[in-house]
Amino acid sequence: MPATNPPTKLPTDGGVPLTHPAFAGLPDIAGRARSPSAPQNTLPAPASPKTRGRVDILREKAGRGGKTVTVARGFVGIGLPEKEALAKKMRAACGTGGTVKDGRIEIQGDKRPEVARILTEAGFRPVFAGG
Repeated sequence: MPATNPPTKLPTDGGVPLTHPAFAGLPDIAGRARSPSAPQNTLPAPASPKTRGRVDILREKAGRGGKTVTVARGFVGIGLPEKEALAKKMRAACGTGGTVKDGRIEIQGDKRPEVARILTEAGFRPVFAGG
């Protein structure tokens, strides 16, 4: 049986530092060749996050016995489960009751700033509508 040499170990001390930019010959994002003096961070700025659409925020009193209600309406492209989740988050943040009726979220009291903040965090563009 022939004797085998033990495997050689690879050095882990970092070795020789690079003497030239390793990726200088690769094209950048636009397809142009990079020059060695070009700045290394040439990625485009991230696009602004797209909103999920406009949502109107109203304050209503009519037909409610003088009680004020904040209404968020005009949701496009979301279903009832997501509206209920948003309503739950709004109720918790406002410390009041609320519901989802006819595709609208109704929160008890004049809580327009809090509702707008939660809708903005969810990616919507809240607009104060009405008087």
